[in-house]
Amino acid sequence: MNAETAPDVSVIIPTYNHANFLREALQSVVTQSFQNWEAIVVNNYSDDDTISVIESFADPRIRLENFHNKGVIAASRNQGIKLSRGRYLAFLDSDDKWYPEKLKQCLPFLESGADLISHGLLRIGEASGNLYCGPQSKATYDSLLDKGNCITPSATVVRKNLVESVGCYSESATIVTSEDYHLWIKLARSGIKMQFTTEILGEYRIHTGNQSGSVIKHLDSVIAVVNEFMPKDSQGRVKSYWRYRRRIGLAYYGAGRVMQKVGQLKKAWSLFLKSVNCWPLRLSPYIAMSLNVLFVIKNSRRHLPMRKSINE
Repeated sequence: MNAETAPDVSVIIPTYNHANFLREALQSVVTQSFQNWEAIVVNNYSDDDTISVIESFADPRIRLENFHNKGVIAASRNQGIKLSRGRYLAFLDSDDKWYPEKLKQCLPFLESGADLISHGLLRIGEASGNLYCGPQSKATYDSLLDKGNCITPSATVVRKNLVESVGCYSESATIVTSEDYHLWIKLARSGIKMQFTTEILGEYRIHTGNQSGSVIKHLDSVIAVVNEFMPKDSQGRVKSYWRYRRRIGLAYYGAGRVMQKVGQLKKAWSLFLKSVNCWPLRLSPYIAMSLNVLFVIKNSRRHLPMRKSINE
């Protein structure tokens, strides 16, 4: 493809052993009403049918790049960005999918001056429901740092040159699972214009898997991101010190809520206590711990042996 025929949008799809989902993801790109795109599938040397799935489309706009990412998905995304030719980057995880009007509805925002546009997604899996990105008030540099991530890759289209200007994704092993959060913070700090729409333009798949291990891994990565942008040496000032502790407390609380939802009540309790220790003025952990007690009482009653009737 030469410069004259370069696409408007480059779709970056990292994948590993998701052949069963990848077909649906690619089909959702092929059926877009806006057709001036290319899709770069960055395959981490899957040992399933990934390659045959890609080849089955026989579409020259879909390109395969076999690439060892060594467990760092950011490296796959960066490889896709490096190979991309479009003005805009659209990210799509291989187990997610878009609705046909996704690109057609997103591009007018960018053509009208936005640098990044993010839309809503339908969560499918155990935690079903709508997932809304943004709003803009939560996507400022300070809000992203203080309140956490509010943008997800599969819902986002962004100007390629701006992603490149902040160094693309960080490939640090310490922030694996939070590399997108790290990128949004860098982009917000650079002053880009972010916009959001509540239109549901795709589906986001929730996996169960090793919830306990993945929750702690993600918690550690979030804390690593916060430590980079809100360093501990800022604790010399009282306001900075408590800002940092409030943010870390929020991270512990969020992880505790996930543990609670999957029935890991003991681990949830520990995380809630850490949250309170960091920021005792937040009411949410106390409410969550009260719910934990109720769950334990309810479960203990459920497993008590039934007492025999006096007439038996």
